[in-house]
Amino acid sequence: MKALLTRILLRYLPEGALEFLRSILKNRRRKTLQRQQATGGIGQEELVRQFRDLGIKTGDCLLVHSSLSKIGYVNGGAETVIEALTAAIGPEGTLLMPSFPARGRNLDYLRNHPVFDVRHTPSAMGVITETFRCMQGVIRSIHPTDPVCAKGPMAEQLTEGHFGQPTPYNAQSPFRKLVDAGGKVLMLGTTLNGAGTSLHTLEDAVNFPFPVYMPDAIPCQVIDAQGRSHSVSTRVHNPEYSARRNCDALLPYFEKQGVVRHGKIGEASAMLFDAAGQFRVMLEEFNRNGVTMYTPQGVKRNSIA
Repeated sequence: MKALLTRILLRYLPEGALEFLRSILKNRRRKTLQRQQATGGIGQEELVRQFRDLGIKTGDCLLVHSSLSKIGYVNGGAETVIEALTAAIGPEGTLLMPSFPARGRNLDYLRNHPVFDVRHTPSAMGVITETFRCMQGVIRSIHPTDPVCAKGPMAEQLTEGHFGQPTPYNAQSPFRKLVDAGGKVLMLGTTLNGAGTSLHTLEDAVNFPFPVYMPDAIPCQVIDAQGRSHSVSTRVHNPEYSARRNCDALLPYFEKQGVVRHGKIGEASAMLFDAAGQFRVMLEEFNRNGVTMYTPQGVKRNSIA
């Protein structure tokens, strides 16, 4: 019921109303955190232990989708979470986070913000991602709607190539490269419906049967790390089809194949995905039964149009 209500709101509410709803939920959560602060909080050492209990290991390439408030009150805030993640994967590991500039629909965002500056355009994906973006040594992929930040030995390898790509999730994107690198995806207080961006790799890997992208690419400007401006264009998702997604309904497929682990980080529900396994399951279920986030129950292959 909650997933259905979310899809209805995404489909029919104007962007301004969605923003108002987000502010109400944010204020409610802030009051909860204030109560938790009075009774203590969680620190870096405990976070590292919980990350490792979930299955994060030294040397992992780890893409993190996060909600700081869902963890509960953290002593030291976003910096503590990042330090704990860094400690869990060690110096051999590479930490990645989405740093998308749009809080809502990319189509609306690009119409009003046609210039993306890789150095200065903030992340709208939560305080942990914005804090990470601003840290020394972090590299950010150059993409106007779906940039990814990374730090570690494989940061450059995973983020290079995103510049100028016609779609955000193709083989040159950090999302698909993470699959090929045998990485992991951590959903930290987030759901697939809310932040399952890696699921889009399927759309760019096959002859996808649904028009999930707008028909025409949108021209825009990107400014690189050296301050140089470039004209690029990118396809963005069609809001009409975006409202039809039910990403959480794919979770049983991943659970059945053992490519996801569940746990708790602080007060937050957490899921740790094997990125290659997640992609493999999506590809197999799509080829076998037509399963996608738009058709999670599957369809007959000859009925897809």
